Amino acid sequence: MAANPERRYTLEEYFELERTSEERFEFWNGEVFCMSGADPQHERIIRSMLIHLTTRTGARGCETFPSNLRIKVPSAPPYRYADLSALCGEAQFEEIGGVRTLTNPQLIVEVLSPSTENYDRVDKFTQYKSIPTLCEYLLVAQHRPHVTQFFKQDDGKWIHTEAGELDAILTLDSLGCELPLAEIYAGVSFDA
Repeated sequence: MAANPERRYTLEEYFELERTSEERFEFWNGEVFCMSGADPQHERIIRSMLIHLTTRTGARGCETFPSNLRIKVPSAPPYRYADLSALCGEAQFEEIGGVRTLTNPQLIVEVLSPSTENYDRVDKFTQYKSIPTLCEYLLVAQHRPHVTQFFKQDDGKWIHTEAGELDAILTLDSLGCELPLAEIYAGVSFDA
């Protein structure tokens, strides 16, 4: 939902809002969208993924970032917020509008909610594809154990696979590790 749907923001006004507010906002064609206020299930999934990915890859020089880090998205300036991003090697940042923004994520994760699922699956993924270093994208359901995993092939085409059982194990080529769905969903309960 836009912060003020009757008003169009300039990029400079948006940057000022980002610098002075405790909330996170995304900018798109003059509209500003508030990105705060997540469901506890959503936060449990992100926390579990952050812990398990950091544990599995941190000693090899990989970093995992939670949702407050801005990510530069060339096709949808100036940047977007993902639920989680990660990379192996040195993180690179660019200052955009007075804030530091990650430019080289290899993995981006979005935890789906009813209000954002279509946007995350279609528009946001299309925007993320413009990041040259991005090679893996995960969409994680929060109402049932299910992960859609997209991989970028050498020819630039994206393919996907799906895992929907708690005993499934994801192989994350971008980080060189495996991640069981049981760890992603630790502490999460599902309605019957």
